[in-house]
This record gives sequence, C-alpha cells and structure tokens, in this order.
Amino acid sequence: MPELPEVETVRKGLAPVMEGRLIERAENRRPNLRFPFPEGFAERLTGVRVERLDRRAKYLLIRLESGETLLAHLGMSGRFTIQQSNAELKAGEFVHAPPTSEKHDHVVFDMEGNARIVFNDPRRFGFMTLFPTDEEDAVPFLAGLGPEPNSNEFSGPFLQARVKGKKAPLKAALLDQRVVAGLGNIYVCEALHRAGLSPLRLAGTLGPKRAEKLVLAVRQVIDAAIAAGGSSLKDFASADGELGYFQHTFRTYGREGENCATPDCGGKIERVVQSGRSTFFCPTCQR
Repeated sequence: MPELPEVETVRKGLAPVMEGRLIERAENRRPNLRFPFPEGFAERLTGVRVERLDRRAKYLLIRLESGETLLAHLGMSGRFTIQQSNAELKAGEFVHAPPTSEKHDHVVFDMEGNARIVFNDPRRFGFMTLFPTDEEDAVPFLAGLGPEPNSNEFSGPFLQARVKGKKAPLKAALLDQRVVAGLGNIYVCEALHRAGLSPLRLAGTLGPKRAEKLVLAVRQVIDAAIAAGGSSLKDFASADGELGYFQHTFRTYGREGENCATPDCGGKIERVVQSGRSTFFCPTCQR
C-alpha cells in the first residue's frame, strides 16, 4: 500500500494541472470503490475550481472553492494519471503519462487547461469522499491522527511520551497512525535500521537518546524517499507515469538473507512476521 512518500509524490505531480483550475467535468463510472461514492459526487465537483492540493498522512486532500474537500486514498492499487483530453495541449503543460487499462478507470476529471486526470484502481481498495473543509477535525479518517513525521511536533520527547509504558513491539507502535501519521511497513523497517533499533524491542523501553535518534532516522528516510519519487513495488507509479526508485536504496526491506548495509556489521538481514506483516531487520546491529 502506498505510504506517505508515494502520496506526496502523487500530490506534487497533480498540483500543476489541478491547482487554480476548474474541474470542467467529473465522472464516476461505478457507484463505489472500497466505499460508495458520496451522493451527487460528480455533480458536486463539476464546475468547481480547485484551490490547492494537500496531503495528510496517506490521504490526498483536494481543496475546492465550494468549501468542500475531496479526500482520496489510493488503497492497494489506486493510481492517478494525467492524460490528454480532446483539446490540443501546449508544449510543456504536463507530462503525458502512458494510458492505463480503461476497464479500471473508475473516476475521470477533465480539467481546465486540457488535462484529463484518471483514477485507475484494479483492486478497488481505494476510495474518495467529500466533506466540508471547516469540519476536517470531525472526519473519521483524519480524526486522531498523530503528527506528520517532518513536523516540529514530532520530536524525541513527543515520541517517548507517546510510547511510554507500551508493551507492543516498537515497530507496531510506529505503525500506529495515532503516534505518527503516514508511516507504513516499508519506511518503518528502513528507519529502525538507520536508528539501530530492533523492531522487536518493546516500545516502552525507548529512552530519550534512542527516541531522538529514531525521530531523526524517520525524517531522513521520509525525505530521501520523497526525493526519489517514492518506492515502486507492484502497482505504484507517479501521476506522470514515472516509477519511484527509493527501492534501489533499501537497507532491509525485501533483503532477507543479504548482507547488512551497516559498515563493519557483518550481519545478515532476517525476516519475521509481526501482526501479519513481514519485518526485515539485522539482528546484529539492531538492538
């Protein structure tokens, strides 16, 4: 499932062709994805101007002049692409992405400026909904989320306080969206390795120095992944059709049996299953 860096990459790709532009026509080609579309979905979007694109955790937030926000989640296989509409494009307006399979093109936005935005989702685990922008704090998907990894609020003391007394493994604590928003399996594995902390360690044993080190590692991993356009595993590609390449720098994820990337470590990456998910780590240098 796409994590924070992948959703941020999609946001950056869509912004140039959506921000400040009118949705000239919106269309949902089926009544539901993971959940039903809200009543009057296409009608509430058609003829409305997009103010800006935001992201919160793993959610894309499209702010509308109508006072509503369109929330989109990519699910397991959802993908936004920028395609050409019927009108001729000016050179350099946007990158023309390869077309997706029309069978799974479930939502289409024809934008002012001749761009067509298509949401394609073969597995239909993604979803979209609309809510009043000024009621965002009450939206179930967003309520109770922890701070963004790169925010000032996410700090060593904050993290230590949030996991104090927790008997859950450290990895599980970091996957809890109430602790920190947007992290998923891949980037938690990578951050724990950079911090030299075992995913099996009890979260409540995290002291001040280790908490600071972990926060720094999380920020470094997220920044590097965004700069690389995210990680392309299975279905993910950016809005312009490009694949992310952070997967080429993975230190642990998917590297079971390979040598540890830490200099002079000499250990090998192992895989265990935690809460039904694969965890990759080096038992030699991660304690």
